[in-house]
Amino acid sequence: MAPARKSRGTRVRRTGLAGRTGTVLLAAGIGVLSPASVALPAWAQQSSVAPEAGGYFATPPPVDPGSLPSDDGKPDKTYEQKTSCVKRSELDKGVELKNRPWGQDYLQIDTVHKLMRGANNSVGGGVTVAVIDTGVTPHPFFQGRVESGGDYVGPRTNNTPEGLEDCDGHGTEVAGIIAGNPPDPSTGFKGVAPDAKILSIRQSSQNYEVKKEDTPPATSSSGAPPGSSSSAPPGSQLPPQSNGAVGGRPADADGTAPGQDKGRQQEQGGTAGTLTTLAKAVIRATDKQAKVINMSVDNCRAATGAISKGEKELQAAVNYAVERDVVVVAAAGNVSENCPQNDQADPNMPKMIVTPPWFADDVLSVAAIQKDGSVADFSVHGPWISVAAPGTEIISLDPAAGSDGLANLTFDGSGKPGEIQGTSFAAPYVAGVAALVRAKFPDLKARAVMERIKATAQHPAAPGGRDNFVGFGVIDPIAALTASVPAEKAQPVQLPSDMPPADDRAKTPMIVALAGTGGGLVALLITLFVVHSIRRNRAVATPGRKTP
Repeated sequence: MAPARKSRGTRVRRTGLAGRTGTVLLAAGIGVLSPASVALPAWAQQSSVAPEAGGYFATPPPVDPGSLPSDDGKPDKTYEQKTSCVKRSELDKGVELKNRPWGQDYLQIDTVHKLMRGANNSVGGGVTVAVIDTGVTPHPFFQGRVESGGDYVGPRTNNTPEGLEDCDGHGTEVAGIIAGNPPDPSTGFKGVAPDAKILSIRQSSQNYEVKKEDTPPATSSSGAPPGSSSSAPPGSQLPPQSNGAVGGRPADADGTAPGQDKGRQQEQGGTAGTLTTLAKAVIRATDKQAKVINMSVDNCRAATGAISKGEKELQAAVNYAVERDVVVVAAAGNVSENCPQNDQADPNMPKMIVTPPWFADDVLSVAAIQKDGSVADFSVHGPWISVAAPGTEIISLDPAAGSDGLANLTFDGSGKPGEIQGTSFAAPYVAGVAALVRAKFPDLKARAVMERIKATAQHPAAPGGRDNFVGFGVIDPIAALTASVPAEKAQPVQLPSDMPPADDRAKTPMIVALAGTGGGLVALLITLFVVHSIRRNRAVATPGRKTP
């Protein structure tokens, strides 16, 4: 009997070990799979990382209506001209008048024009686009559709009307992309909305600086005094004179250095243009009944510290415009020494902030793509990017006073001619499309126009159909003018009392509940396994008893 008792005792001890093992497994199963410790997918988790005090932030604070500045229509400082205005130049590379810019073909602008003429008998007629820039020269290709809007730089040479002197040669090229209309139909270049009106507001200039006492005589970058025939934009030199041609016509001895490939930064180097005057210009354009505003100027700063006074003023101004039914379009900004690329690991924690694109709730900010469809390397990335448009190898109007041709080259800092490029020239493509949408759908409010342009863009292969490089994608003018956008037709409908409420709650509680249910199920299976093992071991320990 002793051996039997020993054997039974051993089996009992073995059964106790199985029970303890089952208990441990059960506790481990419940512990690992309990709702409190379930590992949720990244998109279902609330971020536990708070931004540093006054540190990085991708979205601005709420609009402060009290920050809206009063528009007096005057410069904020006294500026004087330091560099000669651009003049017609001979460049080594002429523009073939019959050739269309690649961006024009990429966006199928000619087809868009046919569509609009068939539907409206005009292409953007009746819509005024405010160009807040360096001024707009009344080029013949505007056919008298440029109006004086204001001047925050002054004084002007030759007593030209406010806003109708473009000393830098930037605003005219921007306006040309929007509304240029060559009288010769064989000319390839055409503006996106060639029947629209341009309201020109001169707000900035890199050729003007804050006036100082005892300053040396103004000189051009080539060392010549203002008015000299060898003038060029800041930091550039003219090449040796030859008998070249620009715009398919003989070039004068004077030179055009059209365009700026470095962007138009506000509040840098003492040149004319601040965020405060930019805000005032937005208010002025709104009050003058513009339906679209184009700003190919911006301010770039490190994403640290609180929002500045000028930023608050500009934020309030663009909100003022949109709330009064104005579509606001802005260039996304160009990478430069003072504005490095947002290439940090977390795209939602930018190291640089660009305004006005930062105010994405009220602004269509435009990135630039190049000829192969990829995003241009100079285009600043950010979570505020709305859409993208062509921004390289630009052809537009020659901005020099008295010119009647086109230009496709500019001078860079080395003095060598180069192509016109930048997000500055991508933005007017979008402003032009916005003008067409406003003409085609006059009842659409500004925000609906902005949403239509984003909804019909060629979305990138990214979560939600957008990324920080091209936003919702490259604009599609034909789709913007023809597509049915469900959001425009949606009307609030009261649900019948027997229908469940809309599922608009957060997903995280449901995920936690499902995870907890799954954990309970696993725990139940483990419990059944342990119970089965215990009962089996007891049956073996009891002779004559059958195992269930």
